[in-house]
Amino acid sequence: MSHVKKTREGIRVRLEPEETALLRALMEQMLTLLGDAPGADDELASLGIAENATTPDDPVLARLFPDAYRDDGEAAGEFRRYTEMGLRDGKREAAGTVLGGLGDPHGQKRTETFLDEKQAQEWLRALNDVRLALGTRLDITEDWYEEAEGMDPRDPRAPMFAAYDWLTMLQESLVRVLW
Repeated sequence: MSHVKKTREGIRVRLEPEETALLRALMEQMLTLLGDAPGADDELASLGIAENATTPDDPVLARLFPDAYRDDGEAAGEFRRYTEMGLRDGKREAAGTVLGGLGDPHGQKRTETFLDEKQAQEWLRALNDVRLALGTRLDITEDWYEEAEGMDPRDPRAPMFAAYDWLTMLQESLVRVLW
């Protein structure tokens, strides 16, 4: 079971091999969902401006990148045009920091990693993004614990509810050692 502790070397995160594999898979899925960064030949993108930024149709992306102005579509579009690329880049960077802390996927997998304060903050952001994505897909509400408790273990959603619960615990452990 995962364990997070503040030490002289930094914030130590210990994960079981299965937890490392799960976290890696979730971060890789998040990167796929976020998509690739625009090419260097896109002049507006090089300035962080999206030419055709619109509210995403995918509910998960809409949750990760909500409209800033719900009652004003034009203002929301303009805001999105100037901010979404930077937000996506930040989410990609956070997921990349987590993946970097997990070691080489084809070589030695780490079960223990040490994070400095900045890396721990990146981990928190990435964990939150994955929790938001899972929570949206699972339609998590305030009474999700009751739903999960009464769920048949053969329900195809059961592993994702367990992953959501584990991510919540890992995120809370990081928060506790940081504050």
